[in-house]
Amino acid sequence: MNKKENILIIGAGLCGSLLALRLAQRGCNVTVYESRPDLRTTDISAGRSINLALSDRGFKALRLAGVEKKARKICIPMYGRLIHDIQGNTFSSNYSGREGESINSISRGDLNGILLTEAEKYDNLTIHFNSKCTAVDIENNTATFKNYQTKEVFTKNADVIFGTDGAGSILRKSYYLEHKFLFSYSQNYLTHGYKELEIPADANGNHQISKDYLHIWPRGDYMLIALPNLDGSFTVTLFLGHEEGVYNFKQLDSEAKITDFFKTQFPDALKLIPNIAKEFANNPTGALGTVKCSPWQYQGKTLLMGDAAHAVVPFYGQGMNASFEDVTVFDTLLDEYDDNWETIFKTFQKIRKPDTDAIADLAVENYFEMRDHVSNPLFKEKRKIEMVLEKTFPKTYFSKYSMVTFNEDISYFEAMKKGRAQDKAILNLLDDGELNDTNLNVILKKVQEATNAILEDDKIAGLK
Repeated sequence: MNKKENILIIGAGLCGSLLALRLAQRGCNVTVYESRPDLRTTDISAGRSINLALSDRGFKALRLAGVEKKARKICIPMYGRLIHDIQGNTFSSNYSGREGESINSISRGDLNGILLTEAEKYDNLTIHFNSKCTAVDIENNTATFKNYQTKEVFTKNADVIFGTDGAGSILRKSYYLEHKFLFSYSQNYLTHGYKELEIPADANGNHQISKDYLHIWPRGDYMLIALPNLDGSFTVTLFLGHEEGVYNFKQLDSEAKITDFFKTQFPDALKLIPNIAKEFANNPTGALGTVKCSPWQYQGKTLLMGDAAHAVVPFYGQGMNASFEDVTVFDTLLDEYDDNWETIFKTFQKIRKPDTDAIADLAVENYFEMRDHVSNPLFKEKRKIEMVLEKTFPKTYFSKYSMVTFNEDISYFEAMKKGRAQDKAILNLLDDGELNDTNLNVILKKVQEATNAILEDDKIAGLK
């Protein structure tokens, strides 16, 4: 790689910061422009998800950049879901049958701050805040910015431009506005949105409910979830229809309606949220959408990465992890193809596109699982079998969730393909009464044979 090349990165969020850090570690000259103020000195969390779930794929990327240990220090492990029914009863469902496997609640801002601080240690990397990208000329490799503080409008050229500027990417917008090539793009929104609330810490600064779980209040057409924070609080997120259903955000337009909604649907959660009506009214309602597009690159000059290329809804907890995995995959290609940017970019997309499409689809599927299926008796039985198989055969059996979340060596696409077949196999066997055997070796063999048969049928039918 020609380390004298001028690399410009649009966006200093999680993906952009990690990419900048890794390129700087390789000796590249990197300049980053970020529209927001420096989040280490300014609170800019409003309207964005405060908590994220960090898991194995994300840790692999952080390990590559040498910041894994710092990230782990601000993590809270969550070993499973704790389901709250409408009567206030709870039951747990572990994420894995293997010992010690967990996803980790982590502050978006704190993790981003770690990456920015580490990146600024390199003399060959410069970060400019309050500088919004307004346009990109992909033919001439120039980007135009406006500084929010000085109001100055300026243009920067680069040898290579990366767009890590999120779901509303300006670089992606330039791809379809400039009409330089055939560009496919879709942005699909769920009919549901989200609103963040808070369960505060108790008087002693402790968590009021268990911090070892991701809490879910599934109610069929909507749900509430809660993730723990280091200060003893929980970030609570309500997922609810914008305008559809008996309850929806548009309909909840008064303090009385909001309080009644929580009193009837989430009574145990309501007791823990003292200022529910005020928080509900003051906090914005966010949209939930999936972005898919192709191609991600233009002539080896520009490349989309992270949410700019493949934004997903948050229900598999893989949005950040998928973006971080982008950096891991990209880094291996830099070793393989040296400074041939066009080959690197094209190969990167060829490798990553099937995987990012897969996790996007899985994330939407998991929404329905979380808000409804987790309380279904058949689903509970399936999870019990999966947990026992994972515990008994930790190196042989992996549930779909485990393949996605805890096995960084299995691609998202392979995890989706095998996981779907495996789920179908177990549910069919349960329905047929075929899993009543007490011999776990027999059960494992039945599940494997049924899974392989489904995969073979899919192959014959031409299904991926």
